[in-house]
Amino acid sequence: MEDILSAKEISSDTSETTRRIREEPRRRSKVSIKGVNAWFGSKQALKNINLEIEENTATAFMGPSGCGKTTLIRCLNRMHEMTPGAKAKGQVILDGIDIYDKSIDPVIIKRRIGMVFQKPNPFPTMSIFDNVAAGLKLNGIKDKKLIREIVEESLEGAGLWEEVKNELDKPGMGLSGGQQQRLCIARALAMQPEILLMDEPTSALDPLASSKIEELVHKLKKDLTIIIVTHNMQQAARVADRAAFMYLGEMIEYGFTKQIFQNPEQELTERFVSGKFG
Repeated sequence: MEDILSAKEISSDTSETTRRIREEPRRRSKVSIKGVNAWFGSKQALKNINLEIEENTATAFMGPSGCGKTTLIRCLNRMHEMTPGAKAKGQVILDGIDIYDKSIDPVIIKRRIGMVFQKPNPFPTMSIFDNVAAGLKLNGIKDKKLIREIVEESLEGAGLWEEVKNELDKPGMGLSGGQQQRLCIARALAMQPEILLMDEPTSALDPLASSKIEELVHKLKKDLTIIIVTHNMQQAARVADRAAFMYLGEMIEYGFTKQIFQNPEQELTERFVSGKFG
């Protein structure tokens, strides 16, 4: 399997690993996932998922194709229910509020929880500037000075400003693949989310472009809570504070990334991170 850490590479002194894990600072819980189940028609995709996501951390969801990773993050900003025949049950508590409560407007949730998809998807007919500004204008912001300030800040936050500052009127589709993905990150950042969901954001990118996205994850988690879906075990080890291993719609193991890779509690997790299946 490509990009899988070998058993030798991930082995280390268990006592040292345990000591470091215990010294990791605990942060305030940002999202509590409680008893979440999800279906596509009659097929159950998620089975009783329970998870705590801490504030200002990066969490990686790992597992083989079809294990439910993408379905889970789509449940976290209520995108799952937009698929015909799809439904979800359970609670997703964001800062003490259940986002599935009938009184909650899904549009507000999508503002607070942004998402970047597997393939870069700039709006094809829009300029770089308008790609970033689109959400602001749709939400009724008309102050041109404010929009320009937010666009610049968002492009800077996505590590793209220096590369495009003199060509903001050019089409977003004219950028390279890696730049397009950072443009999509800037578009999400413009809405000032508290959480950013990233669904395999580097799978369509070359190694150099992927490394820039990984650098961004480290930078952005100072202000945001990041949840990233990845098939790349080395990427998860590099960017995530915590990692969750999923299999056949179930949460098999969740913990500090060092512990998941170096001293997993479940045999199935050990088999996956050592490349024995996936």
